[in-house]
Amino acid sequence: MEPIRREDSDDLFAAVVSQDSVMRWLATGRADSRSAAEAMCDDHVVHWTRHGYGDFAVRDAATQAFLGRVGLRNRARHGVDLGFALHPRAQGRGIAGEAGRACLDLAFRRLSLPVVFAFVLPGNTASISVLRRLGAQADGTVQSSGLHCLRYRFVPAAMAAAEHVVDDGGTDLQLVHAPGSGSCDDRAALRDGLSDPFGTNGLGLVWADKQHTLTAVSEGRPVASGGWLLRDMAFDGLPRRVAGLGGVLVHPAYRGRGIARTVISVAVEHARAAGAETMILLCRPDLVPLYTQLGWSRLSVPVTVQQPDGARISPLITMVYDLAGLPHPTIGADLRGLPF
Repeated sequence: MEPIRREDSDDLFAAVVSQDSVMRWLATGRADSRSAAEAMCDDHVVHWTRHGYGDFAVRDAATQAFLGRVGLRNRARHGVDLGFALHPRAQGRGIAGEAGRACLDLAFRRLSLPVVFAFVLPGNTASISVLRRLGAQADGTVQSSGLHCLRYRFVPAAMAAAEHVVDDGGTDLQLVHAPGSGSCDDRAALRDGLSDPFGTNGLGLVWADKQHTLTAVSEGRPVASGGWLLRDMAFDGLPRRVAGLGGVLVHPAYRGRGIARTVISVAVEHARAAGAETMILLCRPDLVPLYTQLGWSRLSVPVTVQQPDGARISPLITMVYDLAGLPHPTIGADLRGLPF
């Protein structure tokens, strides 16, 4: 298993996209063209770039024949789901289960995701059997890609430990989720001697402690982190359960590798699992393009934060990530506490 590349489009077409018996259970519902396979591969590459995880090309270990794709897909409204599509010759041989287990190990043991879903069309008994053997529990129904699907849920506690080898780019990166603001030693290591790593000291703000921290570890040392808290805030005067993201920091030696993107993506899924309806962060103007690429939107209304001497309007730009299809505020937002 290795991340799907653009060069895999011909293999993907032959093994999956051209197969009516496979495509009938997928969103498109029918066999399609080589250009469709190319677009799928492009989409997979973009997903890997944005999240640091995604779909894998599955190949026969002995012959290197392309058998299909299996992976983790982040859906903005639904969370992370496990999906697979294999050539008919690869079905019934336990390959979907083996590759699916490797993906779940990646999700829970390497990325510390709180939950993984799977969406399957009613009547797809073969896929349902694979999901159940992997430990999935039925979790109602949902509309996905315009289709009425059965939803299944995986949680870390239900997954038995197993060793699998997945080539996810040659990195040993592991994310660790812990309650609280993280250790002082880790924060000092990430700052690497910088007195103002976030560029916010001059604002004179007092910041809230985080309730949760996600730390990325590589070669036994912390290389990035991000924290969040849950709070009832007000959007246009109406209550909203919001997760505030902050403290996203990457060690200078590890920047430019997409680690922050993975930390942010996984933090969003923890907020979703905890019941947040919206995620919000305050950032400098130069960081707006990064968050925009990750699916966040900029608010144009004033945002009120609390400080020891009273309320004030935040001097930073506010970005939000919608988790529940709720509208953005049009008048103003009140964080109802210290900024994060």
